[in-house]
Parts: sequence; structure tokens; C-alpha cells
Amino acid sequence: MMPATPLYIICSPRPQVGKTLLARLLAEFLLLKNGNVTAFDVNLKEPSLLDYLPKVTETADVIDTYGKMQLMDRVIVDDGLAKVIDLGFHAFDEFFKMTDEIGLLKEAARRHVAPMILFVADTDRVSARAHEMLRQQIPRVNLIIVDNEFIIRGELPPAMAGGRLFRLPALPGFLKTYIDRLNFSFTGYLRQEKDSSTELHQWIRRNYLAFRELELSLILQRS
Repeated sequence: MMPATPLYIICSPRPQVGKTLLARLLAEFLLLKNGNVTAFDVNLKEPSLLDYLPKVTETADVIDTYGKMQLMDRVIVDDGLAKVIDLGFHAFDEFFKMTDEIGLLKEAARRHVAPMILFVADTDRVSARAHEMLRQQIPRVNLIIVDNEFIIRGELPPAMAGGRLFRLPALPGFLKTYIDRLNFSFTGYLRQEKDSSTELHQWIRRNYLAFRELELSLILQRS
């Protein structure tokens, strides 16, 4: 039993860094483990999370006050249902400006909601500035740096390497193309593929186990 309702915010100020892939993986893991999840797609381009998981995903925007308040009203609620926000790069600055203004972390704690910000790292200046902004705004325990090895081919920038890390192993190009199909399901593959030694089977299981560790850390930090 989770001590608070988890809220996962997956973000990057850069496009094409694997953010929606991570959101898909996490949403499918939560759906498998809990039987339900609600995901919010804040993206401009297709394919997006809504295209992959239409049954559990709804669109959201943060371009005006109404959209921002609608989203916050849905995610800052202790109903035991895990929430996942796939935050498009175009909305990064506006979203975190809003969360700083409303005091998201304090309000979430008051309402028994546990936000976790999963920042997908990159080596460019835009990512460096965005990470520094988050580091000043978000407590270390709530900020997780995602090292997508398909994007970061070497070491993480030193400023990002010292915090909490989530490593997303790289897949060969042909498998990346395979999982990018709109009708592909990670959980469906685990159930249908009898050979558990395949690279994709092990990759999915490794990531699901890593998500479980993330959940356990949430339980421990709030116990």
C-alpha cells in the first residue's frame, strides 16, 4: 500500500530524448501492477502518449490559466491512483514556472500526494540550464535524472551525475523501431514471448524492476 498517491512528471526541455518512451513504459508498468493508471499527454507532435495508450491517457495543456488549473485539479488529489504526466518540451518552462508559483511540492504534501520529477538528461546547454532551474526548485529526493543511454552515449554531465539516477538502457536500432509501433505493448510482449532470454524481454523486465525500486524508495522516504 502506497503511503501517498504517486505523481510522476516526465520532462525535458529537448525533443527526441526518449521522454514519451519512458512515459509509456512507466504507465504500462503501473497498469500491470495496480490495474489502473491515469496519464496526461502535454505534447504537440504525434505520435504521443495518447496514440500509444488511448484508454488511460487524456490530453492536457498549460498554455492558459484554465488549462493549468484543470491539470492541477486532476493530479493533486490523494485518490490512490498513480498519475503520469508526459510533459512536452514546448511546455517545460511554463509548467515549472506554474509549479513554482503555486508551491506544488508543499501543496502536494498537504494533500498526501508524492510528486517525482523524472528529468531526461541531455548534454546541451538548454538541458543544463533546465536542470539547474529544477535543482533549485525541486528537493533532491523528488528529482530523478534519467540517463537514457540511447541519447547519452558517454558519461552524464557532472552536474547531473550527483543526484538520484534512473538508467534507461539503450536498445539496438531494429528493436527501437519495433517498439515504436503504435500497437506495441511492453506488457503484452512479456506475456506473449515465451523466451525470457530475448534482449527485449530482459530490457522490459529490467525497466519494470527499476520502476518498482523507485516506488519502494517513495515508500521508504515517507515512512
